[in-house]
Amino acid sequence: MAPRDASKPEAAPATAPTKEAEAAPAQAKAPEPPVDTDNLDVVFSALKTLMTTVDKLQKSRQEVGDIKPLIVRMLDGELLSGDELDQLKTGVSGLSKLVRIYGDYQTALEKAQPAREILDTVLK
Repeated sequence: MAPRDASKPEAAPATAPTKEAEAAPAQAKAPEPPVDTDNLDVVFSALKTLMTTVDKLQKSRQEVGDIKPLIVRMLDGELLSGDELDQLKTGVSGLSKLVRIYGDYQTALEKAQPAREILDTVLK
C-alpha cells in the first residue's frame, strides 16, 4: 500500500439518509397566495383613484379644448378673431385646472403601479 499524503484530506465516506429522515413525513406547507393579499385594498383603492383622475383629466381637456394652435398663433404675433379670443380666454382659465389635475394624475399613476404585478400574476 502506498504511503498516505498528509497534505490531502481523505474524502468522507458517503452516508445514506437515516431511516428517521426517510420515515419523517414532509411537513405540508400551506400554499402561499400568488399575490400579497394584505395590500389588495390599497392597490384597488389606488386603481379607483387613478380611474377617477383619468376621467377628470379627460373632462378638463375637453373643457380647455384645442387652444394650443391659438396660443401659438398669438405668441407668433397674429391677431385673433373675437370668437377665437373668447375660446382662448375660456381655454386659458381652464388650463390651470388641467395642469393641477395632470399633477394629480401623475401621482395616482405612480401609486397604482403595484397593480401591474397583480395583473401579471393573476391574469397570465
